[in-house]
Amino acid sequence: MIAHLQRASHTAGLLEYLYGPGERGNHTNPRLIAGDGHGAPIEMLAQTDAPAYLAHALDAPVERLGTRAPERPVWVCSVRSDPRHPDPTDAQWAEVARRIVAATGIAPEGDPDACRWIAVRNQARQVHVVATLAREDGSLHNTYRDAFRLQTECHRIASELGHLPPTPRPTPRAQENHVPASYITISAEPSGSVSAKGASDDLSATLLKHAGFQQIEDWYGRRHRLATTTPQAERVAIASHAAEMLRAARYSVDLDPDLDTRRLTSPANPLGLYTASAEVLRLTDQIRAAENGADLAQAVGHLLHPEHGVLERLREALETAGEQITDLDDESYALADRFGFAAEFVSAAQSELVGAGRELHRVSGSRQDHTGAQTQSPSPPDARNAALATSPAADRAKASSALGTPSPEVGTAVGAPQVTSPRTR
Repeated sequence: MIAHLQRASHTAGLLEYLYGPGERGNHTNPRLIAGDGHGAPIEMLAQTDAPAYLAHALDAPVERLGTRAPERPVWVCSVRSDPRHPDPTDAQWAEVARRIVAATGIAPEGDPDACRWIAVRNQARQVHVVATLAREDGSLHNTYRDAFRLQTECHRIASELGHLPPTPRPTPRAQENHVPASYITISAEPSGSVSAKGASDDLSATLLKHAGFQQIEDWYGRRHRLATTTPQAERVAIASHAAEMLRAARYSVDLDPDLDTRRLTSPANPLGLYTASAEVLRLTDQIRAAENGADLAQAVGHLLHPEHGVLERLREALETAGEQITDLDDESYALADRFGFAAEFVSAAQSELVGAGRELHRVSGSRQDHTGAQTQSPSPPDARNAALATSPAADRAKASSALGTPSPEVGTAVGAPQVTSPRTR
């Protein structure tokens, strides 16, 4: 589940929007599924002025504060469920709303002075929890760490609903006792050779020889190098392979960037380490090369596929990054929220583009019709070309000069007419 917190200034305007058709007309069957008005009968939804009545009930504690009321007293939490799983029922969403207001401190269970709140559903896979920050005892709810508590509770709810795989229990590992390995440097020499220095033990020497290095033992000690006649591509491949084997054996390796295959770019991999970006770049080229709507729809389908598309993978990666930040440092909740909000924006983009793939097939027909219309009707003469065209008198003057006879009709130069630019009108 993804939750998004906001603050608003006017309860009535917010509820009018939630109970209305919405900006895209996607609000259907708005209904109240849960809430606590501390004695105010918020269930009176049969009235035609339900939003205004609910706003008055929620604002009553705020109005009692007078000048102490905050500028934005409305607390809004929008929770969206995973589209890959069945939509929870109204009863399940009501329980989600109760757990959210309890976890954030808006309305802890059993607190007689808690804030007033309601939960409204107006579309599938989403619920909106609206509360006012004024408590019944005249104090204000402290919103500090609301986002962290909200994200933690949503993660717990999603796990209970089966939307997340169960977290594996960490298995105890036997303590490893090993001697720190030596530091090995693999670098390119000015002579064109490649040397590996610091490998003084037998294991590292064996790995380097297996990779292709030659071992030299002289009064300088044990060294490993490649011959200067080794081709550049082979030097890079041998050095990178040796570094991988040494690192797998727990050696600390400093590999020259010019010898690291992961950092090198090529026509097949123009972005080097950023392989995912290279794939999207190739997809962009495929979209740009589409010659008709069918080709364009096929290319864009890699972006919009609901399970394997680029947008879905990006949403999943951003959401996972926020969860991992929380796991590593529970104090970095603000940074984790930013990744969660970004994942929600990507999810909104997916919703905006639902069905766009089918509509792309129609691009081909409209484009062909437009091309046919252009071939049937000649384009009008360009105004600038007409203005710069030579006059008939000037043409006759050129013909006379070529024959060596002056033309009596040409006495003064004929200036090109001035054409007013559309920008200067």
